[in-house]
Amino acid sequence: MSSIILSILSIYVFIVMGYIAKRSFKDQIDDKTITLLNVYFLQVFLTFWGLLLHPVNITLLYAPSIYIFIVIIALVVSVLFAKKLFENKKEYSIAMVAALIGNTGNLGIPLNIAIFGEASIPYTTVVNLMNVFVVYTIGVYFYSRGTFSAKESLKNILKLPILWAAFIAISLSVYGYRPSDTIMSMLMMGAYASMTMQLFLFGIYLYGTKIREINRTLIGWVTVFKFLLLPLLAFVVLSFIELNGMIKGIIFIELLMPLAVANVNLSSLYDCEPKIVTALVLITSLLFLGVIFVGVKLLSFL
Repeated sequence: MSSIILSILSIYVFIVMGYIAKRSFKDQIDDKTITLLNVYFLQVFLTFWGLLLHPVNITLLYAPSIYIFIVIIALVVSVLFAKKLFENKKEYSIAMVAALIGNTGNLGIPLNIAIFGEASIPYTTVVNLMNVFVVYTIGVYFYSRGTFSAKESLKNILKLPILWAAFIAISLSVYGYRPSDTIMSMLMMGAYASMTMQLFLFGIYLYGTKIREINRTLIGWVTVFKFLLLPLLAFVVLSFIELNGMIKGIIFIELLMPLAVANVNLSSLYDCEPKIVTALVLITSLLFLGVIFVGVKLLSFL
């Protein structure tokens, strides 16, 4: 259990640094510039590095297929209820998608290693890959809809270089391309810079965020959906599927992950209440410190 706690707490170092930096220098730090640099440049390195680090094995794709199936069902459920609960366009966009974008990479991969061992890496890698597509298709669309029209939101998906980088990286991996150590070192530098900047940006947006001013219905909806409805849906679906227990457990844990910092990136990029989204990421991250132990106990019933 100590390794699980350490995996969670280690990422908070850079979040605290971002908060201190914004508090110290205030307007001298431009949040939007950092977002643009990260999304349009550094995350391309992260995408290539993550997808070329381990070969994409077609036989492993069953796990992410189940993952996306559960996410789509959850999205349909969200459509049925969110429209009735939220009249504000931006709050509706957040309610629709925030809980579906979990931290399957920075937190999910090391956490699954702590629970299941290194045998989990191939499965967490492809599930995280599927989550990347959720982020930059469904996520981009709904965060864009807080400000843009449906047509412009669809165009925003195609404008992001990350999605195209993912297609290229997957194609290279499927066809057996193995980058040299020199290229992988270069990609790793950009990848780690991107992950660090994401956490730093989260800390920056935390400064000045006032949880008390956020719509309590929105907080309640996102937290209940994230830690009750989505896990319940996952548990039911996985219970009816004949699959290795470890793979079921990995899918369940990945869906249980708190809101990813990618939510902050997208809400900032498309001007969809980034401070509210930052607060939601913080709240779910803190709640997750207790939820994860309940989740681990439930694994034996899958």
